[in-house]
Amino acid sequence: MKRFRWQFLTIGLAITAVVGGVLAAPASGATGVTAAFTKTSDWGTGYEAKYTISNSGGSALTSWTVEFTLPGGQAIASLWDGAYTASGQDITVKSTWNGSVPVGGTASFGFTVRGSGGSPTNCRINGGSCDGGQPPTTTTTTTTTTTSNPPLPGTGRGAPYLYLGWGDPQNATQVMSSTGVKWFTLAFVLSGGGCSPAWDGTRPLTGGADQQTINAIRGAGGDVVPSFGGWSGNKLGPTCSTPEALAGAYQQVINAYGLKAIDIDIENSDEFENTTVQDRIITALKIVKQNNPGLQTIVTFGTGTTGPNYYGARLIDQSRALGANIDIFTIMPFDFGSSNIQTDTIGAATGLKDKLKSTFGWSDAEAFKHVGISGMNGLSDQRETTTTATWTAIRDWAKSNGLGRLAFWSVNRDRGGCDGQVASNCSGIAQADLAFTRITAGF
Repeated sequence: MKRFRWQFLTIGLAITAVVGGVLAAPASGATGVTAAFTKTSDWGTGYEAKYTISNSGGSALTSWTVEFTLPGGQAIASLWDGAYTASGQDITVKSTWNGSVPVGGTASFGFTVRGSGGSPTNCRINGGSCDGGQPPTTTTTTTTTTTSNPPLPGTGRGAPYLYLGWGDPQNATQVMSSTGVKWFTLAFVLSGGGCSPAWDGTRPLTGGADQQTINAIRGAGGDVVPSFGGWSGNKLGPTCSTPEALAGAYQQVINAYGLKAIDIDIENSDEFENTTVQDRIITALKIVKQNNPGLQTIVTFGTGTTGPNYYGARLIDQSRALGANIDIFTIMPFDFGSSNIQTDTIGAATGLKDKLKSTFGWSDAEAFKHVGISGMNGLSDQRETTTTATWTAIRDWAKSNGLGRLAFWSVNRDRGGCDGQVASNCSGIAQADLAFTRITAGF
């Protein structure tokens, strides 16, 4: 997504997705190397934390190993920027790409923990004490998130798009705390060269800002749906030469994050209007679905005001013909010549329902379960206007008819302050910050 991705900037962002915490002051170890524990978020049934390794010794480190003991009832849920093993409550973390620490330098790894209680004890760094024998002390900030209608596990029913490479992205966990939203559709996975996935084609699949954000979202009780494709960029669909290769690229992302759902944002003449690539994507999703029981597959595509256009109808027909078993067909009701977004969005979604009903033989209720809406908050590129009142009405209609997904483009734009402009970091209309995200959280 979406039409004005020509504004996309390939920026190597240092995005921090951390809820506030205070670093414990470490005592010096015998080697001059210390490891300081920080609990960055605590939600009662688990927490997120990190260890920071500092080298104040006389020579550079080429690797490091941190050992610690978790309290009873706790377990590592995820860990990044290191490789770990567990023996009961004893955890050993070894450096991966970040083992070199010069004199005066630091390195760190982060992790999330399932279970309540105290902080780790018995910390050792490269065989020496992390803290001089004293347990670390921490000050933590507890983040509580609520929503009137949490997404069902594995679905992410209300999951607005958040784009970390564009549009002044907000801190995801702060958005969650402020709005009650639990899920984000995280844009975009593209080709990092050949048939290899990378965030925006430039940021590493793991070990960078995107993984930090995903871990923070999960640590706060939420989850993500990575989105592949979009309007522009070097996409995997045209680049991977076979359905099997494309399915393998999707699988890399699924494996990296243990995903419950993926979104294929299929747009433009290189994918949506290219029948060869369209079939390649559909077949790849069939393979992925077969190899990952329980994974939800979503396709997102443009629409007319009365329902899918030729290529959208073809996508649906081919999904049935090829046995892809796609779960959610999501339309993007904007930049489609609308004079009334509410009326035309409902008309387009109803037209999609009718197409799914006739293609798959579903009832109205069953077909609606497979329908999604992904709007554009504020002004579209064609200057169609979606107000907060309009979006609330669309949400309520979608909720009352049992639709399977509600999203919008984008959280980055869910801000006021640029009335009349089509911009990457605000909606172009008068609104309270994050108003559309709050509405979506109620889906």
